[in-house]
Amino acid sequence: MSPGFQGRPRSAEPALPPGQYLTEDFPVLSAGPTPKVPLETWEFVITTENGDERRWSWAELMALPQETAEVDLHCVTRWSKLHTSWQGISLDTLLDGLDTDAHFALAHSYGGYTTNLPLDDLRGGRAWVAHTYDGAPLHPEHGGPARLLVPHLYLWKSAKWVRGIKLRTMDQPGFWETAGYHDYGDPWREQRYQGD
Repeated sequence: MSPGFQGRPRSAEPALPPGQYLTEDFPVLSAGPTPKVPLETWEFVITTENGDERRWSWAELMALPQETAEVDLHCVTRWSKLHTSWQGISLDTLLDGLDTDAHFALAHSYGGYTTNLPLDDLRGGRAWVAHTYDGAPLHPEHGGPARLLVPHLYLWKSAKWVRGIKLRTMDQPGFWETAGYHDYGDPWREQRYQGD
């Protein structure tokens, strides 16, 4: 090595998935109107492939162990927002002890939106029902009162206004997946659309 050789300077930019750009904003993208969901009637239901149900009211959900997660968000429209702070209930807590042979999940939202995920992607400390963003109750435009948060996948998999998850033995595409978006949605593999 020649004296004084120091190589290329390292970039100050954070590592982003391919094709993404960094934003400080939190863009709002929705396929329809924002539903109004009163906390008095809100509920979250997990339904097994056999039709067995677990239900939580808002108060019951808030009484469960809470976790804080600092995660990066990646939207299929190519923006990424880093170091976002959320509070919610781990899907590990909600799924704990559930008798199921399912390998897939279909998340359902108030307003009719659905999205599909492998059940393993909701376990292992990788997914939450999130109700707080940046220290404040989650605003309805961002999915409040609660949204699914699955930050290792593109953001459309983190269903806004979540009301339940149906466990399935076979995969069933959700709203965006039937419109041509990728079934899995890994931002690091640029799985934006079917065939990617």
